[in-house]
This record gives sequence, C-alpha cells and structure tokens, in this order.
Amino acid sequence: MAPLTDSKRVVVKVGSALLVDAVSGDLRRDWVQGLTADIVALKAAGKDVVLVSSGSIALGRAVLGLPRGSLTLGQSQAAAAVGQIRLARAYEEMLAPHGVTTAQILLTLEDSADRKRYLNSRTTLTALLKHGVVPIVNENDTVATDEIRFGDNDRLAAQVAAMCGADLLVLLSDVDGIYTGDPRTDKNAQHLAKITEITPDLEAMAGDAGTDGAKGGMKTKVMAAKTAMQAGCDMVIMQGDQISPLAALSSGARHSLFAAKNDPQQARKMWIAAMKPKGDLIVDAGAARALGQGKSLLPAGVTNVVGRFGHGDLVRILDVKGAELARGLSNYDSAEAALIAGQHSGQIEHLLGYAGRSVLIHRDDMVI
Repeated sequence: MAPLTDSKRVVVKVGSALLVDAVSGDLRRDWVQGLTADIVALKAAGKDVVLVSSGSIALGRAVLGLPRGSLTLGQSQAAAAVGQIRLARAYEEMLAPHGVTTAQILLTLEDSADRKRYLNSRTTLTALLKHGVVPIVNENDTVATDEIRFGDNDRLAAQVAAMCGADLLVLLSDVDGIYTGDPRTDKNAQHLAKITEITPDLEAMAGDAGTDGAKGGMKTKVMAAKTAMQAGCDMVIMQGDQISPLAALSSGARHSLFAAKNDPQQARKMWIAAMKPKGDLIVDAGAARALGQGKSLLPAGVTNVVGRFGHGDLVRILDVKGAELARGLSNYDSAEAALIAGQHSGQIEHLLGYAGRSVLIHRDDMVI
C-alpha cells in the first residue's frame, strides 16, 4: 500500500497491449474506464497525476486498415496521426464527467536532450499540474524518426517523471514485477519485491520485449528504473491487465518496487550542483537576504552579469564582494539577463519584447 499512499506526484505508464485489443484493434474501453476511475481517486486524494500512454499507432493502424507486423516509417506516422486524436478523446470523454481536465503533450527525445526545450517542457508540465490538469503524454510518433525516438514509453515515462519531479512512477506491465529469471520458462525464478540498487547482475537478468506488439521489455524497464531512481523517484512494475490496476496496487497487489535513495528535490539539487557554471550574476544585499530566506532571484536584485551563457545554463550567484551565495539554472541568456538586470519583473516584456518569466532563477532550480 505504501507506494501510492506516500506519493504526492504519480506518473503512470500504459502500454499499447493494455489499451488496444490485439484482434479487433479497438480500444479496450472497460479497462480504460477502470484506469480513469483510479486516476479520479488519486486526484480526489490530492495527488498530481501524469499519464504516459502508448496506443496511438495501434489504434490508427486499425482505422487505416494497415496490416499487422512491421510498418514503414510513413505508415507508422500516419497511423499515429489518426490514432492519437482518438486516444486523447477517449481519455477526455472518460475523465471530464468527473471534473478532471486533461491536456495532450507530445514529446521527442530532442525535447529532453536540449536544455532549453527540456526546461520549457518541465515548465509546461508544472503549470498544468498546478492547475489540477492530468497531462496525457506520448512520444510524438507523427514526426519522430529513429534518430530522435525514445524507442519505448518506459524510457519516455522515466524522463517525464524526472522532468516533472514525480516521486512515483508506475509501469503497468504484462508481468507482476522483476524476477531472477524468466518466470515463463524458469520454474525456479524468484520474484524480487524491493530493489534498492541496480547492479550489473540485475541488469543481466532483464530480457527483451515479450509481448506481441509492444516495444518495451524488462530490459527497458530496468533502464527506466535507473533514470527514475537517479531523479529521486521510486518506480513500481506491476501486472496491469486487471480492472482498476492502481486500486489493486493500493490493496496490496504483487509488484516490484525500485526504491530511490533521495527524494526528487534532493536529487535535482545534486544534479544542479554537479554542473559546470557558465557565468555569474552579481546581486545586491537585498537579493542576497532574499536568497537566504529561500526565495527566487528576481531581475531587480541583479547588479551585473558576467560571462556568456544560454537559457537553462548554470550560473553562479555572487554578492558584491565576490562571495558565492548560490548556483542555479538561468531562465534567460546572458544578453537578456543584462537587459533586465536591476529592473522590476513588470518591465520584462517592455525590455525584451515578449512576456518572459518573472524570475531570473527559480528557487526550485537553485542550490544555496
């Protein structure tokens, strides 16, 4: 019961095999209704929920009458374009009657690899969650090519969990966790209930994809766990093919828990602290006091900008005597920071020509 009970922000990953009937190609509406009931219950308990959902290609394939098996890139992109709108509409229709608003976010690998796009995606997710929205995230299969694909939604879900600061990632799978061997062929395979460290031996246990039509296997799930744990996020692998799987998890359904050693905020601070600074922001005494009280850095408190840096780069924050007060990720590049330094946040749009963010460095992106 602990994983869901103790969590505040949950990312749930759903694969195509759970969503789409393998024979008809239609959405498994009864199963999806059970999942949406789980989401409503989590929202009622005050938790943030993000859904990472496959299924667009599988749904679109049936609509377009495409054959089973491998598709060309063009066929996959066409199927995704047709299926994605149906998938998003299904979630919206099932959640809206319960007063839950949904949003669609389509990502590519470049959105997590590029610092600026990563921060923009993080800001969007955070804003949606603050408004009580349930983001429905999928890989942007309509434009993604092999070079910019996540390759499976286990990897995408882990990146999204890290991006939004989730403390729990639930992978709804075709198995109830990770074993010391393949339980389908090895009668001596033992279920692992809790994993606190991903060792080479554990990685060697993981196999490849096992479900027809699915891209992810246990190997990708272990890779996802490594990403999630590094971000301070616990991860659960559980059997998803049951009505209301998250309610089942809360009731003690068998699962494997990958337990992170830090919480998301601590992990993010450690990641920021390990980065190499690209420039300096000199701040006045008032800003120095505000930083000491845990507040964000406003442009008004900056007296000088040193060095050349881009949006999302790490910069040092120094007092007028040169003592380092903090480090953080800048919401503006060095040229923009120089233009708004010493000015009130209300002047940003006038000075830059667009309505930027009100803070130069947010406290969540800062290490004191």
